[in-house]
Amino acid sequence: MKLSVLDQSVISKGDSASTTLQKTVKLAQLTEDLGYTRFWVAEHHNTNGIAGSSPEILISHIASNTRKIRVGSGGVLLPQYSPYKIAENFKLLEALFPNRIDAGIGRSPGGSATTRLALTDGLRKSLNEFPRQVKDLQGFLVNHLPIDHPYHDVNAFPVTGSIPEVWLLGITQRGARLAAESGTAFTYGHFITPVNGEQALDYYYKNFQPSPMLAKPKGNVCVFVVCAPTLEKAEEIALSQDMWLLSVEKGGDTRIPAVEEAKNIPLTKDERKKIQENRKRMIIGTPQMVKDEILRLSEMYKTEEFMIINNVYNFQDKITTYTLLAEAFL
Repeated sequence: MKLSVLDQSVISKGDSASTTLQKTVKLAQLTEDLGYTRFWVAEHHNTNGIAGSSPEILISHIASNTRKIRVGSGGVLLPQYSPYKIAENFKLLEALFPNRIDAGIGRSPGGSATTRLALTDGLRKSLNEFPRQVKDLQGFLVNHLPIDHPYHDVNAFPVTGSIPEVWLLGITQRGARLAAESGTAFTYGHFITPVNGEQALDYYYKNFQPSPMLAKPKGNVCVFVVCAPTLEKAEEIALSQDMWLLSVEKGGDTRIPAVEEAKNIPLTKDERKKIQENRKRMIIGTPQMVKDEILRLSEMYKTEEFMIINNVYNFQDKITTYTLLAEAFL
């Protein structure tokens, strides 16, 4: 089993953005030492509680402070940008850190309609262009676009001896189909939608078409995990993540509350129901309980790599989750 990390650099109440980003680097160093395969950072905009707004910059900093773990994006919001510029960003990262860079890309609009317009500088770009953009990105990464392509004579520099791995992030069979047709690796977001993944990954594996960048299908699954020595402790720690996720979905404060604060937040019947529904996106328990569930999901999803995301309040509790998982698997 391969274990990897998705860290969204979520700010715990009382911390600053700077402190949070320093913790992200510390987590990358720790998980590298523990034997994790890759460490990805996310892209979020116009939200007070998430410090990670520019994955390419953070990737460079993390890779500079680690030795061998693969570092990448989970993911760059391609519809808002130029595939050419994204290709040059990641080729430059690949030149700086050969054979260590993952270019994870997603179709998400990145926030509200107004936020998206701010990202595109007022240009109303269609999300339906995403498949074409994926093809263009691949073409620029290997500097091989079709002869009739309007940018056929435009090359992306620098020239590198290796190219970043391209991962397409998805939560539907549509995303899996695009990854299969494009010949990219595919990440399924169980931590977002835990109901479509089995069919999506099955379609991806069965319909994958080799590309110059990837000869065989490569898939992984991202899931929330909270692990502690006892189930009681894991459940207590997970309360901060429960309340954070509820606040995110309500459009509220996106900083993570302390466990004691989370315990005292009054909840409606519907909110309690929503928290229980969100638990389907998570694995919470002792090392053995978490291991058993990951192995079950591995069988269901037909993958041997899981990306672990953990958005709890206390950094030491986060470290405990990743350490106990490594001890259970690696």
